Formats: sequence, structure tokens, C-alpha cells
Amino acid sequence: MRKLSLTLVVITLTFSLFAQTNTAPTTSKKGWSTEGLFSFNVGQGGSRNWAAGSERFSLQLAAYFNYQANRQWRKNIWENSLDLSYALINTNTTGFRKTDDKIDYVSMFRHSITKKGKLGIGAWFNVRTQFHDGYDYTESPKRRISGLMAPGYLTLAPGFDRRIKKSASLFVSPAAPRLILFTNRPYSFNYQGGVKPDGSEEIPLSWHYNVDPERKVRFELGALVSVKFKKEIVKNVAYSTRADFFSNYLDDPQNIDIFWTNVAHLKVNRWLIVNYNFDLIYDDDVKLFGPDRNKAATQLRSQLGVGFAAKFK
Repeated sequence: MRKLSLTLVVITLTFSLFAQTNTAPTTSKKGWSTEGLFSFNVGQGGSRNWAAGSERFSLQLAAYFNYQANRQWRKNIWENSLDLSYALINTNTTGFRKTDDKIDYVSMFRHSITKKGKLGIGAWFNVRTQFHDGYDYTESPKRRISGLMAPGYLTLAPGFDRRIKKSASLFVSPAAPRLILFTNRPYSFNYQGGVKPDGSEEIPLSWHYNVDPERKVRFELGALVSVKFKKEIVKNVAYSTRADFFSNYLDDPQNIDIFWTNVAHLKVNRWLIVNYNFDLIYDDDVKLFGPDRNKAATQLRSQLGVGFAAKFK
């Protein structure tokens, strides 16, 4: 395991040496402005005969990648942003477990309808899922509760975009179709045939996301509001956030789905960076929580790390 961590550090440093560190976005001859950030954090701990209590060995690995590609021509703007994050912790008593797993892609096209370009019409597209399986370790055996495209969220929203200075925007769509996909093992039974030892039947996993396991897809139509903010707060400290709010007209429109993601970067020097990520999700259709694992709840996740970073174009 120590060899693995050393190998990952060497790969990261090699990547960083070839990355360009200019913080300004690059604009190509075709009008594309691109910018990216990759960061990698490693943490290791250990003990032996420690009376206060401690894991004998622990290893933490976390990677974050963001890439943006934007184009502006005449009264049109096309913005694309890809966020990828993944983190693991390994201890001698529990083995490997995930602490972060996210794939989030947003693309927006807008056409300005005012002279100064503050108001525009266009379309907002989002794909959100994760890399691989997640588990509930409080049950024995551990229970699979998610995976790649299980669920996957696809949203296409025509609407209006309002620019607030250069650092913030507000997108509003009165009619946004959304698909919730569960194409990866929608049943996911722990026991053979979904029959528990006591004779009762397991609930198919996709039902916890309000998706029929036979159809593998759920269609929603509702109102979408997306707020975005990105700015260098002070020198070498950058903060970005996006909050999406969705109300499904077809089923309990009073229950608002929320996806809120936050990223803060503190640049220490050319290669060293402090990252803080915080995500909040509330989806009334995700009923995996509570004593009986059948209630919706606010989902929170945070990650703080210090590690290597590289900006590139």
C-alpha cells in the first residue's frame, strides 16, 4: 500500500510538470476559452501499541478535476464545465471505502436579447452520476445503494439566463424535462432471488429512487432554477458554487429537489494547494435513510485536503 501511494504521488508530480501553470484562461484562434485544474491529496497515518486508541494503518487518497471550455461569438455564448472527484480511505480494520465520488457535467448555450448582454435565452443541459458502486456498511452483509448511472440524472432545460456582473448568473426554466436513469443493476438484491433468510422479500434498489426496475427510467417535468457564482475572493483564494433547484410538476411539486456544490481553493505556492469541497443534496425521491431505510433526508458531504495541484489549458 505504501508503494501504491508513492506511485500515485510520482504520477501526479509528472503530470504537474507538464501542466501549464498560468492561471489565465487560454483563447484559441477559433474563439474557445479553456481552463482546467487538477489536484491530488494524500494522507497517511499509523500507530503501534497506542494506548489512546488508533488505527494501525490508514491511507487517504483524493483527486479533483475541473475543466471548462467556453466560446463567445457575436451575441452567443456556449459554456461547458466538467467536475470529477473521487476519494478513498483505507484502514487496516475496514479496508477501502469511498469518501467522495462525483461526475457532474453542465453545458449552457445562450443568445443575448439585450444590448449589454445581461439577459439571454437558451438551453441548460446537465448530466450527473458517479464512477462506481456505493455501499451502506451499517448492514451485514454490506448493501449496494448506488452505482454508475444508478442513478443518473439528465436534465435539458430551455429558459432565460441573467448575468449578474461577471461572477454570477441566474438561469430559470419554466418547463424542464428530466430523466432519472437506473440502468445499472436496478434490482441489486443482497440475497439470492431477493428472498431474505426470514422469508421476506427485498425491495429492488431502484424503488428507493422512485424508479421502476423494469422500465429503468423515470420521466419528470418541472421548473428549474440554477444559480452560479465564481470569483477570486482574495489573492490566491478562489471560490465557486452552483445551486440547482427543481420542482417536479407531475409529482409533489411542493417538494423541491436541491443540488448545491461548493469548491474553495487556497493556493499556497506553485504546486501546493488547499482544497475544500462541500456538497448538499435533497431529493424527496431518494428514500434510503431513517431506521427502516425508507425515508428521504438531507445529504451532506465535505472534503478538506492539502496536496499537489496543476492548472492547465
